[in-house]
Amino acid sequence: MTKSLDESLSFFKDKISDCIKAKKSIFVTTHIDCDGLTSGSIITKALIRSDAKCTVRTSKEFSRGIVESFKTDSRDFHIVTDLGGGFAKNLNDVLGDNWIVLDHHQISDDELDNQNVINAWKYGMDGGSEICAGGMAYLASMALDEKNLDLSAIAVVSALGDRQDQGERKSFTGKNFEIANTAKEQGLVDIDLDLLLVGRETRALPDALAFTSQPFIEGLTWNRDVCLSLLNSSGVQLKDGGRWRVPAELNEEEKRLVIESITKFTSGKNSTEIMSELIGYTYTFPREDKRSFLRDGREFSTMLNSCGRINHSGVGMAICMGDRNKILREGESILTNYRSMIKEYMNILSNQRWRISESETCVMVNGEDIVPETMTGTISSLIAGSPKNTGKIIIFRTNGEENTIKFSSRKSFCCKSDINLSELMKTGAEKFDGIGGGHNAAAGAKITKDKLDEFLNYLEVNVVNVSSTSKSE
Repeated sequence: MTKSLDESLSFFKDKISDCIKAKKSIFVTTHIDCDGLTSGSIITKALIRSDAKCTVRTSKEFSRGIVESFKTDSRDFHIVTDLGGGFAKNLNDVLGDNWIVLDHHQISDDELDNQNVINAWKYGMDGGSEICAGGMAYLASMALDEKNLDLSAIAVVSALGDRQDQGERKSFTGKNFEIANTAKEQGLVDIDLDLLLVGRETRALPDALAFTSQPFIEGLTWNRDVCLSLLNSSGVQLKDGGRWRVPAELNEEEKRLVIESITKFTSGKNSTEIMSELIGYTYTFPREDKRSFLRDGREFSTMLNSCGRINHSGVGMAICMGDRNKILREGESILTNYRSMIKEYMNILSNQRWRISESETCVMVNGEDIVPETMTGTISSLIAGSPKNTGKIIIFRTNGEENTIKFSSRKSFCCKSDINLSELMKTGAEKFDGIGGGHNAAAGAKITKDKLDEFLNYLEVNVVNVSSTSKSE
């Protein structure tokens, strides 16, 4: 029988307490994206504060091979965050009772009663929108010691990184709302309605508008010259002396002028959708320096994603755990490089139209030989953010390691399809001896190259045709 959340967190506390008393070593394994780095950092910091012996590592995926590697590992107890769904039986076979999974991805019924799986869905929480792995790790850290309240700030970053700001005006719902309010009460975060431009605290206004790709604004996104011209014509003062002003410095009247200028530029069927994406709640960390990329929660989350996606996970985790100075400069450099890579990939995909297959309800994109597999989620999310893809399902693929193909799927803004992408990817991948899963609106899969045609046929039958049928009805 499934325990309550409180019972599961108490079980977690008892397990960790036993490890500490027996001087057992704990190994934390976590994912490379923002949610993985934050959840791994939260639980590792809480363990360190509890005087536990622990080590942390990151992994771009979880597999039977990783579980098998635990057999020869010298650590006594394993905690897996933002990974591990579907592997409870394997973990039991290899580790017995010496493991815990803290996660939020949808799981099958056979894992619901496994007490070592502490997953949001078991307790009536929507892991796709109400709490992520960072939030689950925060709840576990609070079970260890209520002094870990300050870790709520990093849990806010994790929810932003996993795009769980899905409430009205980009607000949080469910446990995320509670955690964000806790951080606010602790003076760790300020929550305000504002323009959602990239680099609110760090980028010159024309750059901030040009680099804003959620939503993707045709003609403005990545076109600094046009953005500069638009802002100049708006009447907003762009410089303070010789220094470019940043979005966070705009007053209310200036924000209104910017909004009016963008609205005129985008006049057409997508204007309403674009503006609904550009105005929403911001999460500012007042204890971080002004004009630091850590001061804005969304920029913080993007930096963490950049670290994980281009093989610098350690930098992201160090920053999450409080390291600053030199490591911060390294993080900033990684973020700049990451954004340049994204721009390059998106430009190539846009120019090579043969890579894109579109129907009324679905967009299939082939990124093979261009986009590395660690960037599939990033690129599919950007494509889903383009106003021209509003209402559609996005399926992106690229080459993976060891002769595999990696898929990433997303539901775009206003997508009404009742297809559950997690079930779609999990069922389809397993049908062809691969692995898959995720959330209703965002999921991934990996298969071997020899099964590609069969998997694409499966998607054609279960996405393109089904979506078209449901829309016509």
